[in-house]
Amino acid sequence: MLHEDQLVYGLVVAVDVEGFSRMGILDQAAVLLRLKEVLERASEQAGLVRAAWLRQPRGDGELAVLPADSDVSRVVADFVHEVAEELGQGGGPRLRLRISMHHGALTAGVFGPIGDTLVVACRLLDAESVRETLARHPGENVVVVVSQRLYEDVVATRFRGLRPDRFRPVAERIKGRIYRGYVCVGSPKSEAPDEAVPVGHGTLVELPRR
Repeated sequence: MLHEDQLVYGLVVAVDVEGFSRMGILDQAAVLLRLKEVLERASEQAGLVRAAWLRQPRGDGELAVLPADSDVSRVVADFVHEVAEELGQGGGPRLRLRISMHHGALTAGVFGPIGDTLVVACRLLDAESVRETLARHPGENVVVVVSQRLYEDVVATRFRGLRPDRFRPVAERIKGRIYRGYVCVGSPKSEAPDEAVPVGHGTLVELPRR
């Protein structure tokens, strides 16, 4: 649990369901139940204790702060991989998810965790370029976008089978600020064709590979 006099360095994971606002109320209820089951099973399969996450509902998804001692590579690699696996199993309404991740400084606010780390995670999650990436891959059920810092600190290490070549750089200007990240379609561990991220409607800048 965070306290107002603490400044901790933690991982933020945000999840959003595609097309949620266009669903009827009964379909929304069924989708959220399915989402809860997927996230719980994926966490368990990845060896993560989801009960220890500080979670906030987002209406059509979730915003979570993980414990400071979390194995970030396990979250980026194994958790996302297991989410992709669970979404492919069926057994309920089909879900298509966007997941964003960023790590940085956090503290406690009146209504929960606060800090620029959460802002970055939410901006990347809602970026038009990330939405378009999922829309352009109808056969996939998940895209994950990580911040540039998280890519450099974690994905580039190739820990736990992470595939840096599965990620493509994106940058988007939102409210006068440029947010940079790397997006992956499907599991960040899986074998997949090497594809470029499509350019959006004037807001996405394709960055050169390093």
